[in-house]
Amino acid sequence: MASVSEGMWCYTIINPPETETYNEMQLKQDLEKGEVNVKIDTLKKVIQLLLQGERLPNLLMTIIRFVLPLQNHTIKKLLLIYWEIVPKTSADGKLLQEMILVCDAYRKDLQHPNEFLRGSTLRFLCKLREPELLEPLMPAIRACLEHRHSYVRRNAVLAIFTIYKNFDWLVPDGPELIATFLDTQQDMSCKRNAFLMLLHADQERALNYLASCLDQVNSFGDILQLVIVELIYKVCHANPAERSRFIRCIYNLLNSSSNAVRYEAAGTLVTLSTAPTAIKAAVSCYIELIVKESDNNVKLIVLDRLIALKENENIERIMQELVMDVLRVLSATDIEVRRKTLALAMDLVSSRNIEEMVLVLKKEVSKTHNVEHEDTGKYRQLLVRTLHSCCIKFPDVAATVIPVLVEFLSDSNELAAGDVLVFVREAIQKFSHLQPLVIEKLLESFPAIKSSKIHRTTLWILGEYANSVQDVMEVIGMINRTLGEVPIVEAEQARLDGNDAEEEQKKTAEVVNNTNTKVTSDGTYATQSAFSVAPVAKKVARPPLRQYLMDGDFFVGATLATTLTKLALKFLRLEPNEKKQNRVCSCAMLVMSSVLHLGKSGLPTKAITNDDIDRIYLCLKTLSLRTPEIVDIFVASCRESLASMLSAQNDEKLQAQKDKQQKNAAKIQPDDPIAFTQLADGKNDQLGENVFELSLNQALAGTKPTGLTDVASLNSKLNKITQLTGFSDPVYAEAYVHVNQYDIVLDVLIVNQTNDTLQNCTLELATVGDLRLVEKPHPVVLAPNDFCNIKANVKVSSTENGIIFGNIVYDTTFSSNVVDLNTIQIDIMDYILPATCTDTEFRSMWVEFEWENKVSVNTTLTDLHDYLRLLLNSTNMRCLTPEKALSGQCGFMAANMYARSIFGEDALANLSIEKSLDRPDAPVTGHIRIRAKSQGMALSLGDKINHTQKCLQGKSVAA
Repeated sequence: MASVSEGMWCYTIINPPETETYNEMQLKQDLEKGEVNVKIDTLKKVIQLLLQGERLPNLLMTIIRFVLPLQNHTIKKLLLIYWEIVPKTSADGKLLQEMILVCDAYRKDLQHPNEFLRGSTLRFLCKLREPELLEPLMPAIRACLEHRHSYVRRNAVLAIFTIYKNFDWLVPDGPELIATFLDTQQDMSCKRNAFLMLLHADQERALNYLASCLDQVNSFGDILQLVIVELIYKVCHANPAERSRFIRCIYNLLNSSSNAVRYEAAGTLVTLSTAPTAIKAAVSCYIELIVKESDNNVKLIVLDRLIALKENENIERIMQELVMDVLRVLSATDIEVRRKTLALAMDLVSSRNIEEMVLVLKKEVSKTHNVEHEDTGKYRQLLVRTLHSCCIKFPDVAATVIPVLVEFLSDSNELAAGDVLVFVREAIQKFSHLQPLVIEKLLESFPAIKSSKIHRTTLWILGEYANSVQDVMEVIGMINRTLGEVPIVEAEQARLDGNDAEEEQKKTAEVVNNTNTKVTSDGTYATQSAFSVAPVAKKVARPPLRQYLMDGDFFVGATLATTLTKLALKFLRLEPNEKKQNRVCSCAMLVMSSVLHLGKSGLPTKAITNDDIDRIYLCLKTLSLRTPEIVDIFVASCRESLASMLSAQNDEKLQAQKDKQQKNAAKIQPDDPIAFTQLADGKNDQLGENVFELSLNQALAGTKPTGLTDVASLNSKLNKITQLTGFSDPVYAEAYVHVNQYDIVLDVLIVNQTNDTLQNCTLELATVGDLRLVEKPHPVVLAPNDFCNIKANVKVSSTENGIIFGNIVYDTTFSSNVVDLNTIQIDIMDYILPATCTDTEFRSMWVEFEWENKVSVNTTLTDLHDYLRLLLNSTNMRCLTPEKALSGQCGFMAANMYARSIFGEDALANLSIEKSLDRPDAPVTGHIRIRAKSQGMALSLGDKINHTQKCLQGKSVAA
């Protein structure tokens, strides 16, 4: 089957606008007596009919007599297609006598003065598989090697290469002839084709030629340099002793003017040498490619190659010295390129270059202040998180980073400011010596903060870590300044009263007496007076905390009460003077009671909620009673909870890193077979690029292995085969479904199980969902008990389940028949990958996404954790809830899950399940809520979960 598919020809197909019946006599008459345009149209129809399975043997001689002698270029091109597909042999397999005349026409075209005709004929001869036709043409083909035009010469080389590969006895001196031709050529395309033939036909001659011009390789064209890289790679792998001879050439090609050559040379260099200088040169070449290449797709591909290189421990040590070069990639504007660059730099940074990296990141932070771009906010957030990771990984630089990051608190981008506070909270907890610096910077930035959420978090940090009397008083003073005059209700009422008086005066001053003369219905004159008042909207400027309260955001008020309570309790411990103690406590209680009064006064746009009232009452009661247990919760327990949370996060990161290392570690059992690449059968280039990928992965020694058995594994393909028809159907069909990133390739095997010839056997396909058939498969002719492979491409544009269905239509001698095909289900899991996001991002997306699908839990499983694992495996989602939060048995479980498709679509899920502790055998109950931006993704994920649950129930019933 493989040999048949390799020998299949690739036809040039001209699609007819509509199918119409043909008359062979009319076709013959048009070819004989028609004008040139009529002959062109008729010849096209004949080609279409041949492609549809018609034989038309009576037209062959007509075309030879009346069409072949014409010199029209369009007819010449169509004739080349016609000669390629027309049957050239009789029923007994012998060459038709008429083909002798055609062979003479080939020879004349090979000697034609027009170089286009010569070149196109030579290209056509590459497709011929009849040595009887090629043998008389060999002198003319050889003569074309000396033609003045390079188009003819390079196609003559390709023709000799193909003929030598298929019928070497027709040109036994082919390698010698091409080697002589290569020595005298100056045109790069001719040299490339000649060198390519020597590469595959006689590597020794190719090596000799390369050795003779090693110093001139840099001056060659890129097409020839690519072939030279391929030759060096193959030779050095076959014979490692040749590495020293050609490694210098690869080094030189790293400086080629062609980016494609440099990329291939760098990849080859990594596989041929593990020397630090070679690795450093290859990595530097990759970085230069990323910086200078404008295409973002190329940048991402090369970045992925660098990330793969980093997985090797030995290469990672060398790459650590090039961190500053990697950071040059941040000059790109694409956010995905920047994200991968920062992640790579963070993995490579060491104590030797952390300070330089921090300086670069500081400059990048300063660049984002005055740049307005759609991704500027996301880039700032990336920079903040990277600096956060730098400080946690290398605490010595935290003192220089904190002042830079605190400036972000006044930024309008709430996401970046939120990440800064997450970092500040962790830094002030872990590095006690930095607490005075952090408190000072937060107090400086506090009045400029523009978001209530940022103000709340900042208040919590100040209240928790202001440990000295001076710090406590400074924080209380800052709160009073940003809150304004208290009591708040009286101050606001006074402001309103003052404004009302001013507005009354303005109304009096702005009254305008407009007098107009009017004519009444009876013809008399009358005057009309009107008073107009121009309304003036005046926005009252208030301190930030008071403005939040007036806007109805009393969650800030609850946070303010908690902060003041903590500060007052700390002041009581630090300050022995009772009068000062009472003054601070009374001021704090006045602010809290004032907030409560304001919330119930009706002045704010929204009234205070009951939760906020309860919280403020609790704080007032704590300050008045000062119960030791409650005081201890306010003063000590909050910080202990934060320390536990940070410790759990750190443990989770360490565990994830450990799992990754274990996953990457090579697991080889004692009885596993050993595969030697040197002993692999590489004849006829069957391995091709797979050898390169295999050796590159071996060089990386940490990435996922792509062995030869993985590339062409029969088992992996058999698992993806879908049977389309029954074994008893006249036509049997099965499809191998290969899912790429954005398209699906269907390789359909069609077998004729009858003793009749099937004419116009056509695979007709249709799709349901966001799938689109790229092109309609063309009809074929199947001999009795014959088979063929038909490929169809389906384009995918979004993440949702799809269905491909259709039928096979064919004609026999007596009738037309149809065989319906089984449907092919396209699984959404092929496009969904596990991903991570922060709790804040999860909540914001949960609110933003409008499509929700609620799936009820219907399973026979009795363990909550088993059901969660089943759900994660079946949906490719990642659980965002920490493992420690899910540990233990309490009868219920709530977990958040997240995944992202290859199209950039996000999928969120919330699992809420429970089971009765009184009944150990009771099944898990509950529901799963799925949210996504698109309806298709939400529904498809729900269908996948329901299908998994049904399959599990079916297994349990069968058991």
